[in-house]
Amino acid sequence: MKKDRKKNKGVSSAVLLSIAIHGGLFLLAGMLVVFTVVKKEEQKFEPPKVVERPKMKLKKPKVKVRKTSKPKPTTRIVTKMNRANMPEIQLPEMSGMSEGFGGEIGGGFDMMPDLEIVSVFGSGQTIGNDLEGTFYDFNRRRGGNLNGIDQYGFDAELQKFNKSGWKESVLAKYYRSPKKLYATTIALPPMPSPLGPAAFNEPDNEDRCWIVLYKGTLVHRAGIKFRFVGNSDDKLAVRVDGEVVLDACREDASHGGPQIATSWIPSSADHRKWYICHDYSAVGDLVELEPGVPKDIEIIIGEGPGTLFNAILYVMEEGVEYEKDSTGTPILPVFKTAPLSRRLQDMIYRGMPEDQVCVTGGPVFNDYDSSATEPADAPPDGKGDLQTEVSDNIEAVPDDGMRTWTTKDGKIFEGEFVIRIGNNIVLKTIRGRQKKIPRDQFAEEDLEYVSLAMPPTLKLEMSKKSNQRKLKYDNKGAVGIIEYTFSPKIEWTDKKYNHELKVDYWVIGSEIGGSRFILLDKGNDSFVPLEHPEGRYRFSGKPVDLYDWVLEHIYRQRRGERYKGFLITVTDERGVMIANRSSPTWLYKNLDNLEQLELGSFLDDECNKVWPTPLKPTR
Repeated sequence: MKKDRKKNKGVSSAVLLSIAIHGGLFLLAGMLVVFTVVKKEEQKFEPPKVVERPKMKLKKPKVKVRKTSKPKPTTRIVTKMNRANMPEIQLPEMSGMSEGFGGEIGGGFDMMPDLEIVSVFGSGQTIGNDLEGTFYDFNRRRGGNLNGIDQYGFDAELQKFNKSGWKESVLAKYYRSPKKLYATTIALPPMPSPLGPAAFNEPDNEDRCWIVLYKGTLVHRAGIKFRFVGNSDDKLAVRVDGEVVLDACREDASHGGPQIATSWIPSSADHRKWYICHDYSAVGDLVELEPGVPKDIEIIIGEGPGTLFNAILYVMEEGVEYEKDSTGTPILPVFKTAPLSRRLQDMIYRGMPEDQVCVTGGPVFNDYDSSATEPADAPPDGKGDLQTEVSDNIEAVPDDGMRTWTTKDGKIFEGEFVIRIGNNIVLKTIRGRQKKIPRDQFAEEDLEYVSLAMPPTLKLEMSKKSNQRKLKYDNKGAVGIIEYTFSPKIEWTDKKYNHELKVDYWVIGSEIGGSRFILLDKGNDSFVPLEHPEGRYRFSGKPVDLYDWVLEHIYRQRRGERYKGFLITVTDERGVMIANRSSPTWLYKNLDNLEQLELGSFLDDECNKVWPTPLKPTR
């Protein structure tokens, strides 16, 4: 009994202990489960705190923007000119301006929208109603390797292209320039043939066996019947709506008829009767356009043997009488899809013999009224070369006359500013007496006036940086090229002037083989002397390509330009001119006219716009 009781008692304690342990375990498990469930509640997204970005301090632009388009009047100072003969510097002809405007010290600036260079082959930007030109080089394969083609093989390839229906796939094996040009006219006067590839950024191309294929739309707003008249050296052919209407390739001892469309038969009795440039012109078939109805047009121009090139396309309208030259040849208007700019007119007139081309008037092939924008025509005019003169810098203080002055204690009186000496300001009264008044007695407005009226003495120079280049395959040396960059330089000793000064400059050349002048470059920039402790400022204009060439064999004439001089002016914030340097002096004397001219303009010695000197006619 005792033993059994002990057993029962021991068993009971063990059971209770086991139950207690298991209960504790279940309780702990329960707590873990509850804890886990609570922790798995869905978390809400909290956006990150806003980061305050530091604000940039914007600098005030140096170039002032005027609120009105009306130009601010400029006060000019008359001073005695010291004349000195300037050496005659021979520079070649300018054909265009390179893109980009950068300052060497003064930073960059833009004088005008940065457009592509315009040449007689076309512009780098389309206006919508122009002809897209693609350059093909038959001297090179598609990958650029030379293939050794000769003139006869070149002619055979063009005839093969014509028989295919002018399919460009026939030309796919030859090199094609990636650059496109967009032309509103086909009027390319006589020039060295290397200039054709150079216009498409292919200066290392040979000067022979190349073409430009132009494609576009031919449309006339009112409807028209006309014939194309063409003259070339060496290739020119036109196709309208899939049919050849003109083959005006040059005729010589080895070519007695069409060279591209060999089966084309001229239908006009006037074919090859009129002598233009240095060949008799071809007259095409009659073309009729209904009002506003477009037709496709394709034009080939090109060069076979090299040396000299030209291609010009005229329009002869049915029933229209044209003015004739001394030989009885009608002076026909050039073909155009838009009115030609004065710059393009100059390029055409300059390279053509006199009285052999009309760049205005005649039909314009587009479907909108462009008569209001057609530039006026005028006969060429100009004057002879002049002696080069140089005017010294102006260092005098502008005479602004009497003005009202106010002291800090409220006193008001009339006086004329004379000079500032130390801490005193010298004024001249109405009676002519000079008064010396301490600087600290004047109001801030008067002190600002005195500060503006005491500009530093400026030394003005024009720097010319040159880079001579040549065309790789121009073995005869017919074309010379020098790239010039003109840079105005300003130096001063008084470094305390804290007002903005504006610098304007113009650079001109004179014709080789003519008597006109040419505006080669112009630009402007602004600076504050106090911000340049070194006491000098300089900025650069666009690089200018100057060309010098000789038209050999037929014309035996040299064309180009010589550097003639420059004008630099400096004006302050009031628009008062405080310094200038002019070489020759007539540039400054005719500044009002000079300011109206565009880049590339031809001018006379009064800075009036004139026509360039044409080629001398030859037979």
